Amino acid sequence: MSKYNITFADISTTITVPRGTRIVEVAEKVGANIPFGCKENDCGDCIVEVLQGAENLSSPSVLETNLLKMKFAKPGNRLACQAMVLGNVTVKPA
Repeated sequence: MSKYNITFADISTTITVPRGTRIVEVAEKVGANIPFGCKENDCGDCIVEVLQGAENLSSPSVLETNLLKMKFAKPGNRLACQAMVLGNVTVKPA
């Protein structure tokens, strides 16, 4: 199975993960400062800014696209709970 790097720019940490890993799956483990409001019934708080490698993330689903619009997210932002790593990527909290 292919492995790729996720770099969390806010904490200067890079971790290698298998292809298809969602950003949320490792963000909390490494102490990234990404809020996860879903634990408090506030879906859509885990917005990250993709600094490099946007093309190396899964395509946004309709659900993700709608939530990003509702949250007035900027272009290049993604939801950490939805975006799957398909190549090297660098993110930070939005």
